[in-house]
Amino acid sequence: MQVYLVGGAVRDHLLGHPYHEKDYVVVGATPEQLLADGFQPVGKDFPVFLHPKTKEEYALARRERKSGVGYHGFQFHTDKTVKLEEDLIRRDLTINAMAMDENGNIYDPYGGQNDLNQKILRHVSDAFIEDPLRVLRVARFAARYTAYGFKIAEETLNLMSEIASSGELDALTPERVWKETSRALMEDHADVYFQTLKDCNALKVLFPEIDALFGVPQRPEFHPEIDCGIHTLMSLRQACLANYALDVRYAVLVHDLGKALTPAEELPKHIMHEERGLKPVGDISDRLKVPTQLKNLALIVCKEHLKCHQAKNLKPGTLWRLLQRLDVLRKPEKVQAFVQACECDAKGRLGLENRPYPQAQYILDAMEIVRKIRAQDLPPDIQGVEIGEMLIQYRIDALAKFKEQHDEPSSAS
Repeated sequence: MQVYLVGGAVRDHLLGHPYHEKDYVVVGATPEQLLADGFQPVGKDFPVFLHPKTKEEYALARRERKSGVGYHGFQFHTDKTVKLEEDLIRRDLTINAMAMDENGNIYDPYGGQNDLNQKILRHVSDAFIEDPLRVLRVARFAARYTAYGFKIAEETLNLMSEIASSGELDALTPERVWKETSRALMEDHADVYFQTLKDCNALKVLFPEIDALFGVPQRPEFHPEIDCGIHTLMSLRQACLANYALDVRYAVLVHDLGKALTPAEELPKHIMHEERGLKPVGDISDRLKVPTQLKNLALIVCKEHLKCHQAKNLKPGTLWRLLQRLDVLRKPEKVQAFVQACECDAKGRLGLENRPYPQAQYILDAMEIVRKIRAQDLPPDIQGVEIGEMLIQYRIDALAKFKEQHDEPSSAS
């Protein structure tokens, strides 16, 4: 029995990157042997075991054969005769098809080290085309490693396009698409994930609401980049640069979906795109089974982002009602996430990436002002429903005084 470290851990070891997850492949063993050694079985489709002490995953070396549709449509064969090379050839990219033994020796039958040196993301074999999930995985790796100069091999991108046109992507479950996408959104260059999917024609299959933004023009005085799709990816890039949380990144991704629905005769203006965007934001969130918290933030960013840009010009009562809709008294973190997403929208524009966005601090300061006003601040003779009414009036009055100190016009649109 021989044990090898495989996959991403080997790749990142050679790149000098930190890694936490370790996966092992076991050659020349049977399930009975691992069970006798105290390993715990966890695999449903093929034999995978947890180490009795480290709880790391150990999989028996296996061959695979396409037998159906989608990434579940495979038959696996494991026995003591399966060689390491046979197991590695089923993997997606050459840089993920290397193994390392306990002495640090690298086994690289498919040129992974050379592709690491050449900074190329290349498929291991033509069997790549049999698994539609690999389209998302390669796009995610492109997002992760683009900062290091990695590019997808042309022939690999061609295979990804072939998968996209085959209908196989339809076999991916919403949960799996969201799992890969949520991981990609947290990469430093999440925008590359979506650009890669567009380059191989997978974006229009999996994310038609986002794909529809490309080619839609905007007013150049507000959007020098003009194209709505490009603006969306530039805004997402800003969220990555700021290292914002997943809910903010998702909200930024879908904040302008309504612009794809603007009537042609109204272009390049996008009147009421905030309202038009609510349905596609809800549709994509429901289809992918996006967590409720993320969906809710995305909806309110879609609906209210222009008010954030105009915050310093809003009447005190209008600003209070915006803060109310953001649940300012119970969820200040939601207000913060909202302004972060809106700031990414404002800066995700060609040549305007570094412009100040004072609206963010303005709303955060307003939030603190209204949160400090409580029932005990009211006259003692105020009772019943009058308490709520007077609290609102106190908060609006406080915002009015606050506004007097800030009279600069908003620069975002």
